[in-house]
Amino acid sequence: MKVVILYQPNTETERSVQEYVREFARQTGKSISMIDSDSVEGDQMKAHYDVLQFPAIIVCRDDGSYIESWDEREKWPTISELSYYS
Repeated sequence: MKVVILYQPNTETERSVQEYVREFARQTGKSISMIDSDSVEGDQMKAHYDVLQFPAIIVCRDDGSYIESWDEREKWPTISELSYYS
């Protein structure tokens, strides 16, 4: 499985995303990929997973098939909940 955060750099939410990713790595020893929502890869992911709000967490299988997503920062899963997917 793969966990990705689509985010917009240089916005008020960027720091919160970075802190979440850092804390996730510290607590679990695992990493989360951060992808700029305006990059080519980000555009493809937005279209494929129908993401309209940022930042968003997307969980997918290695083949890219969708598992789960959260697009409101206030409703993101706890680190222990998300670690189940990574």
